[in-house]
Amino acid sequence: MDENELRKIIETGESETAELKPSLSQINDIVESASAFSNAGGGKILVGVSNSGKILGVDVGKDTIERLANKIVGNTEPKVYPKISVEKIERKKIIVIDVPKSEETVLSFGRPFKRVGKSTIRMDKSEYEKTVHEKKKRYWDSEICENAALADIDGEKVRWFLRKAKDERNFDVEPATPIKEALERLELVKNEKLTNAAVLLFGRNPQRFFLQAETRCARFKGTEHVKPFLDMKVFGGDIIGQVDKSMNFALEHIPMKVYLAGKTEREEKYEYPQDAVREAIINAICHRDYVKSSNVQIRIFDDRIEVWGCGRLPEPLTPEDLKKKHKSVLRNPLIAKCFFLIRFVEQWGTGTNDIVEMCLEWGLPEPLFEEIAGDFVITIRKYYLTDEVLKQLSERQRIIAEYLREHGKINRSECMKLLNIAKDTAFRELIALQEKNIIKREGIGKSVYYTLK
Repeated sequence: MDENELRKIIETGESETAELKPSLSQINDIVESASAFSNAGGGKILVGVSNSGKILGVDVGKDTIERLANKIVGNTEPKVYPKISVEKIERKKIIVIDVPKSEETVLSFGRPFKRVGKSTIRMDKSEYEKTVHEKKKRYWDSEICENAALADIDGEKVRWFLRKAKDERNFDVEPATPIKEALERLELVKNEKLTNAAVLLFGRNPQRFFLQAETRCARFKGTEHVKPFLDMKVFGGDIIGQVDKSMNFALEHIPMKVYLAGKTEREEKYEYPQDAVREAIINAICHRDYVKSSNVQIRIFDDRIEVWGCGRLPEPLTPEDLKKKHKSVLRNPLIAKCFFLIRFVEQWGTGTNDIVEMCLEWGLPEPLFEEIAGDFVITIRKYYLTDEVLKQLSERQRIIAEYLREHGKINRSECMKLLNIAKDTAFRELIALQEKNIIKREGIGKSVYYTLK
């Protein structure tokens, strides 16, 4: 933010979108104002400026900004992630807290606040309930995309979509239908104007309107988030195309491996189930919070793939719910509807269950579903069986490990048949794999079996 813009805010004084604070000693008031701004249209808090507009300055130490950010994030729910910067004016430092608008009603210290003129005040119970209800009825993807016109829509993309939708779901809009009429039939036009969903799905250049609507893909070396990347690409354009481009990137960096399909038969397949990876990518792009300035990210490591969405799961879902029966809760219903028409999604809340099932059938551990730093993350993992580990095993032990990767578990009798060896020899091989921390023993007595760690 340049000095002229800062001076203009200071000269105008406190308002529904600006607050002045003399110091960080009023940190609780700052957190409450951040909540109030996020519940309205967003706003800025300037710390180091008196109510009368005098530049006081503020001491900024090594950890000042981090502590301030943690205070705001830690005491708001849903979390508010402001942009915080240190600016200079009249040779003094002031802190600028830029608070984004929230699509949900934000609580501060467990209480709801709103902005009225120059003041931050607490909402009463009935007003809070009304605000929650109204915000739940509004969806970002159905809002009008200001300044977008029909010329910004790629007609060929729309016609391709209509052909695909007719093939997949027998959608009754002909590919030759005029573009505007087709968009209206898809409910992508509101008050004669294009919606955000229309631009994301069929725009010639959606990033002209939504810079954040990109998917970033990276192949890391090893197992840590450490540069340099082995490969990295950023995919823009329409979000349907981003699904295919991201999937192609993933397949370029997922090795093919030879697996033991039977006692003597072997087959080659990707280390991860392709459909599970694709489902995770579609989930992230379809259900992301497009208000957030971050991007969907596909992170590929030696031992796992992480698919990072943007934003938390829509309420009331939790990561634990996704491995059980659950309803489909949509953040972007228009986008989800269009993805459904081309069979990208099913809208039954089964996508994450399918990912779990596909990974287990592939001989992999259950995927992880987590919320990390305000984002929902799906991690598809390998077992700890890298090429380096396998090289340290005997031929018999490698066959047992491959069998476990395919079938999930093995007992001593199955090991004897697999290797055509005696009971004591099978026991010794299994114990050796235990000692090498490759497998673990489960069950008791005659029900003992072994699984990969």
